[in-house]
Amino acid sequence: MLKIAVIGGPETVMGFKALGLEACPVTSAEEARKTLRHLTRDSEDYAIIYVEETLASDLQHEIDRYKDVPSPAIILIPGREGPLGLGREALVAAVERAVGTNILQ
Repeated sequence: MLKIAVIGGPETVMGFKALGLEACPVTSAEEARKTLRHLTRDSEDYAIIYVEETLASDLQHEIDRYKDVPSPAIILIPGREGPLGLGREALVAAVERAVGTNILQ
């Protein structure tokens, strides 16, 4: 059975735990990097990994490794500070790669 994980600050991820997702609270970008590497080591176990936007800029190299593979899908979510726009940028880039143009404008 495929699983879903959430990587982010403790305040962000604990709400997802109540929904049955695997909560991976981290306090630094390095800790998030190690967690992401651990979760993707056997990528067949995780279909989706949500990553808090505030950590994504420090993990961009790690995230980019999975942008062209179907699983795991790494999706950026806003943290408690609110959206930074990184998730939308990633979505627009993915659509442009798939369709050949930005149809979301």
